[in-house]
Amino acid sequence: MTKESLKKSIEEHFGKIPDERVTTRSLHKLVDIIAVAILAILCGADGWVAIETYGKAKKEWLKTFLELPNGIPSHDTFGRIFSQLDPEILERNFQGWVKIIAGNLGLEVIAIDGKSLNGSYDRESSLKSLVMVSAWSASHKLVLAQEAVDKKSNEITAIPILLKQLDLKSAIITIDAMGTQRAITKQIQSVGADYILTLKANHPTLAQNARDWLEKYKQETEDKEKSVTEEFNCEAGHHRIEKRRFFSVPVEEVFDSKRINQWAGLKTLIVEQSCRQLWNKTTENTRFFLSSLGSDFVNFPDAIRSHWGIENQLHWCLDVIFSEDDSRIRKDHAPRNMTILKRLALNLIRQDSSKGSLKMKRYQAGLDNNFLLKILSASNLF
Repeated sequence: MTKESLKKSIEEHFGKIPDERVTTRSLHKLVDIIAVAILAILCGADGWVAIETYGKAKKEWLKTFLELPNGIPSHDTFGRIFSQLDPEILERNFQGWVKIIAGNLGLEVIAIDGKSLNGSYDRESSLKSLVMVSAWSASHKLVLAQEAVDKKSNEITAIPILLKQLDLKSAIITIDAMGTQRAITKQIQSVGADYILTLKANHPTLAQNARDWLEKYKQETEDKEKSVTEEFNCEAGHHRIEKRRFFSVPVEEVFDSKRINQWAGLKTLIVEQSCRQLWNKTTENTRFFLSSLGSDFVNFPDAIRSHWGIENQLHWCLDVIFSEDDSRIRKDHAPRNMTILKRLALNLIRQDSSKGSLKMKRYQAGLDNNFLLKILSASNLF
């Protein structure tokens, strides 16, 4: 990637974001502010002071493709601009780039889950923690979109808004128990997608019916019902052994027709029984799922396992590598805009196929401008 192509891409993707500031009082171009922030976060910055520090250290290099008419903005300027910038506009630019990539990937399983930013909580100001619901492509390790939960609501209201922003046709949507709602299944089915939803105590009758069926099934000593599909897998690593057994059964054998008809496209109950052996203890767990896929679908284990990626490969990375949970950014739109920038940076790093941990790639990008350009060129964004 050349600096000329980088400059052109920055203008193309971020130069059209409307600037609501008074032009005569604006010392810095909005596109420069956004570009410096993205590059700084990609290279290890986790707050406004760190972004300013990166900008000043890389000023001469940044000036080769950014205008920077009055040098590098102060950390107060970065904080003020991102507290005022409409996050919906920044999100649209984020999704516009993701669609360029996702359109060529063929998304299969999309995991939906929420994450609380604990550092955004402020007791003195009666400010609740910001909760972001993200859509995650497990197979490509890519954040597809995110939606903030209204401060007076919960994830149930944010999930439908997030789903509307995505092209879900032919995809499999996995959601934890919070999103196991009849209206959400109807929305997913209406766009030609399928779902696997966790069934827990928030639907007590269905959960009890599922437990009763499992007990009855385990007690059968003769031929098992042919309609029940069983899968078994075993994995060893990280000083543990995990065994999982899956059952998938048509819902007609578990629930009554009245309850089945309340859920759009509901076809299958999936049961996962897991046994985890550590050096000092063994734990067992049983989980239930509702799905619109037929009981003969053979990839239930992979689809269910892929949902864990949003915790292990997204939420964990944001907290440990990008220090998201430690962030004390709280003012106005700033927390949400910072989460978008961090997810954008994570996506950029994920597109680089070279060896090395995400943490070391951020560190190396901050030291080596050529390596930073390599990451940017791999993303199709720059």
